[in-house]
Amino acid sequence: MLSVQNEMQYRQSGLKNRMRKTIDTSRLRGELREHESMSRHTSWKTGGAADYFYSPADIDDLSVFISEIPIELPILWVGLGSNLLVRDGGISGVVVSVVGVLDNLEFTNGNEISIGAGVPCVKAARFAAKHGLGGIEFLAGIPGSIGGALAMNAGAYGGEIWQNVNQVETINRKGKRKNYAKEHFEIAYRSVSLPKDEWFTACKIELEISSKSVVENSIKTMLSERAEAQPLGKLSCGSVFRNPPENYAARLIESCGLKGKHVGGACVSEKHANFIINMGDATSSDIERLIELIRTTVYEKHAVKLFPEVRVIGDSGGEQ
Repeated sequence: MLSVQNEMQYRQSGLKNRMRKTIDTSRLRGELREHESMSRHTSWKTGGAADYFYSPADIDDLSVFISEIPIELPILWVGLGSNLLVRDGGISGVVVSVVGVLDNLEFTNGNEISIGAGVPCVKAARFAAKHGLGGIEFLAGIPGSIGGALAMNAGAYGGEIWQNVNQVETINRKGKRKNYAKEHFEIAYRSVSLPKDEWFTACKIELEISSKSVVENSIKTMLSERAEAQPLGKLSCGSVFRNPPENYAARLIESCGLKGKHVGGACVSEKHANFIINMGDATSSDIERLIELIRTTVYEKHAVKLFPEVRVIGDSGGEQ
């Protein structure tokens, strides 16, 4: 009789073999890799390997690939990996990367632009500024891609991306693309009700007519303030925790004396308490344990529960 651990390994092996048999690689134009280290694809530079990692050639190639993945295998959609903590045991299933793909950025109608899910947020903000259009300047301060920003209703400086969204396009596991109006979704602070097994591929955003100089100066000011307040250039995911109602996560963490607190190679930033820095040799386990230490400490002192903005996924890699 198989042990629980061996049975799990047996099942995974079976699924992997089915993946190999199911996917017709001759039909694909992108790059499919096995056992791909996720430390190469997250801003913390930590994390174990994904069973499969696919970089599609374009949206049509992506549609073919997704439609052939066995339904039992989970799919993780990643952009720049700036809001992702992959555990050290890695990811069972398939990771799809849209970096360098789904990168369309164009006018569709007057002051409306279409943006692909793989476009970096800062690039979208600068594109709008170049054409004298405002409303998404805050995106210049978000270190992720548009797909991730849509999925979590990313925001900064009082703005949120869904304030400007008119329409989105998604793709499902059958490779079918759908268009939805904004009204189809329940949108809240750092959350959006995306249908199960669908992923954002693009959006249409309505902008405000302004002037190039005004919008560019606004972005310049925001980036200057960000550089002053945040530990840019360090290995981090940006803000780790959501701000609780009528308070700030950074303020609560700092009040607990946690700035500079270390767990292994992970450290609470001395510059901004809502940032956790990989000092160079951190593991994902170090970061996750520090996240839990912060949450416990803040709750014990202030009776406030902090909820992570960062997605923590994958297998722990520890002993069973």
